[in-house]
Amino acid sequence: MNLSSLKPPEGSRKKRKRIGRGDGSGHGGTSTKGHKGQNARSGGRVRPGFEGGQMPLSRRLPKRGFRNPFRRDIVIINIDQLKRFPEGSVIDRDALLKAGLVRRIGDGIKVLGKGNIGYPISVKVDMISRGAKDKIEAVGGSVVEVI
Repeated sequence: MNLSSLKPPEGSRKKRKRIGRGDGSGHGGTSTKGHKGQNARSGGRVRPGFEGGQMPLSRRLPKRGFRNPFRRDIVIINIDQLKRFPEGSVIDRDALLKAGLVRRIGDGIKVLGKGNIGYPISVKVDMISRGAKDKIEAVGGSVVEVI
């Protein structure tokens, strides 16, 4: 047996349905669209959520709450999580993404003060809490808020 003689099992591969290629194909004539009607026309489709004139589900269900259009998506990390970086390293957006601590930047990254760190590091983030800033500077580190 060699690679050139391999074939898929019989019946596992089905031919593509070729629509509108003549009556001999079995899919000519109306091209599987039926006779007349909205869906037989070019560009004819009902919009998403349309239920044939019945009151749509999106309007039958009660609406609750408020969606703030100005909401900011701030990604937070704690000082505890910064321990995976070596002493003296510069921690910025790219370093956090590469380390896997942050999956997306969002509207900014904020460092919070949960946990402790025992060696100096340099942190360059969008926001940092006062407690986190004090803890980093207490061990000789530096903090820069990049806006």
